[in-house]
Amino acid sequence: MSFFDRFKKTKKEPEKEAKKEPKEAKAVKKEKVKETEVKDIKEEKVIKLPKRVEKKAFSDAWHILQSPHVTEKSGMLAEKNHYVFKVSPSANKQQIKQAVQDLYGVAVEKVMVVNIPKKARRLGKSQGFKAGFRKAMVKLAAGEKIEIMPR
Repeated sequence: MSFFDRFKKTKKEPEKEAKKEPKEAKAVKKEKVKETEVKDIKEEKVIKLPKRVEKKAFSDAWHILQSPHVTEKSGMLAEKNHYVFKVSPSANKQQIKQAVQDLYGVAVEKVMVVNIPKKARRLGKSQGFKAGFRKAMVKLAAGEKIEIMPR
């Protein structure tokens, strides 16, 4: 019996291959349809506008933001919508974000903070230190701008 089964299997295989070809063609068509659907979905992007932030007439922002940090590097960052400030050593990111929003009336996306250590300086025999400070880099939402230096 097994001898005849081998012949039967060889006869059925070409039929299966003939049947598989149309299925593969259908699968290719389905894949093409899926690709076009995905492209349509990718083209439809939702544009988020920044939250409406109002400039407050009076706030305690001056306690937190000491001054804008004006250097060459901060000038280049300003073109990329990042602004640099010297801030109070006790200020945290949420307080800095709120202070910038209150003082300048702009939407803040991100706040990055770094502590700059004091540096040893000497003049002749006398030795001392240049004071350290806390620096905050603030990223604004797209379309927002701060005029730090009047032109």
